[in-house]
Amino acid sequence: MRSPRRIIDANANRAREALRLLEDLARFWLDDESIARRAKTIRHGLTSAIESAIGSKVSLVIERDTPGDVGTTISVSTETKRADVVSLASAAGSRLGEALRAIEECLKLESPAAAVQVERLRYETYELERLLLPRLARPDPYMRVCVLLTESLCEHHPWQRVAELAIQGGADGIQLREKNLADSELLDRVRWLVTLTRQAGVRVIVNDRPDIAALAQADGVHLGQTDLAPNEARSIVGPHRLVGVTTSSVREARRAFDASADMVGVGPIFASSTKPKPGLGGLDLIRAFEADEMLAGKPYLAISGIGVDEAKKLGEVGCKGVAVSSAVCSAREPETVVRAIRAALCTRAPEEAH
Repeated sequence: MRSPRRIIDANANRAREALRLLEDLARFWLDDESIARRAKTIRHGLTSAIESAIGSKVSLVIERDTPGDVGTTISVSTETKRADVVSLASAAGSRLGEALRAIEECLKLESPAAAVQVERLRYETYELERLLLPRLARPDPYMRVCVLLTESLCEHHPWQRVAELAIQGGADGIQLREKNLADSELLDRVRWLVTLTRQAGVRVIVNDRPDIAALAQADGVHLGQTDLAPNEARSIVGPHRLVGVTTSSVREARRAFDASADMVGVGPIFASSTKPKPGLGGLDLIRAFEADEMLAGKPYLAISGIGVDEAKKLGEVGCKGVAVSSAVCSAREPETVVRAIRAALCTRAPEEAH
């Protein structure tokens, strides 16, 4: 007589495999401990629910008949292709939900209480997908050099040419920082930058204005401490764009990430030539960020007063990304400066290189 345990075994394997993939995407792709832990907790909860109904795994394995499984030779073309990491996660999520539903129904024949447990886990996986997929769909928040582009600082080239040269030099992002432009002009500039950067894979970030970022289909918005909260800006820019926040302490950085920020600016680190900034954090602020358990591995950019020499100092204390303004905008050769800053950030102090 056939047993439902054969179905439970097959779908338990499918579910655990899907959960492992989702956990690894959160862990290794996003460096997101909370989402990875959520996936792991569901995976262990599934094992516990099945064992409470069936007993040890052996009770399922003895029902297994892989050579006699008629489904091993059935496939469709879409199973062999994944367009991107989002489709990879989406397929795993769909497979997970279907497998859990099959387990849930079959467990009703074995243990209704265990079926209820699996039903609860199935609802938890829907929340897991809600948290994970939008994060995977957003542009990569990790940048080595982001150029803060302001026309008034562009001494030797038009702002458009500075953007082009910065990209040639290896800039990962262009953040448009124009506080005095009319909305229509600001929107036109962002749209021009989006067109310029799309093929190069360079992120376009809009300073302060989530509405403009959304309208221009930019990659994200960057906020100050007195602007909208990250979760409020998210309701405007949507789930597929980055939200960054300027922070001046570990506490503010933690609060920004708790409020759904994807990245933070950390500073001011050095004195700025563009505007006075009291309360310089210096290299100690970067050291504190790097040493903090919650913030370790989170995407950030050191901000304020950064040129090639400063980037070298930052690299020596472990900083991996910087936001640069006048050092690039006012340069005769912006591409050369960007290239030099990227190289400087790879520097490590001799005692830290071992």
